[in-house]
Amino acid sequence: MQILICDDHKIVRDGLRQILQQLEGVTLIGEASDGNEALVLLKSDVFDIILLDISLPGKSGLEVLQSVKAKWPSINVLMLSMHPEEQYAIRALKLGASGYLTKDTASEELLSAVKRVSEGGKYISQSLTESIALHLDKDSSRQKHEMLSGREFEIMIKLANGKSLQKIGNELCISDKTVSTYRSRIMVKMEFNKNTELTRYCLENNLI
Repeated sequence: MQILICDDHKIVRDGLRQILQQLEGVTLIGEASDGNEALVLLKSDVFDIILLDISLPGKSGLEVLQSVKAKWPSINVLMLSMHPEEQYAIRALKLGASGYLTKDTASEELLSAVKRVSEGGKYISQSLTESIALHLDKDSSRQKHEMLSGREFEIMIKLANGKSLQKIGNELCISDKTVSTYRSRIMVKMEFNKNTELTRYCLENNLI
């Protein structure tokens, strides 16, 4: 089994590496600090599983996931996130992820998830299972926010939480002008004029 860890924090990569080294049959553990680096590594080495952080500088984890599944559909992608909201998990699974774990997951659960995914199964954090099931029981008609790209969705959530363009730009390592461009696109797609409308929509749809 060959595993690639993609996370922009070295301390997280080091911790994941230590945990993964406990698994039998692991012959290679690669590391990438962002999506572009991960995509370059995938061209030169063969990986079975990618542990992919959903919040990355540059390309978002969801955008990287889409690229991976388009070019290397057989690779199993296990998403790692600070976001416990089921919307992120559902979006990732719809894009082809094999699993979704929050970063507060115990090491035993991470190892179980990697084993399950390596055998072709799906894995979702226990804490998310019930909320996802409830979501899937609801009307499955396409909602407005499902038309947004991964990065647009991520920025919409941050805007709805009241974060400024500059703060969002700092968190995502992009300029506030770029964030403003994303905001404009989001407003057009969602048919909103004000941030308050965006926040109300996110609250009503349990996105925040």
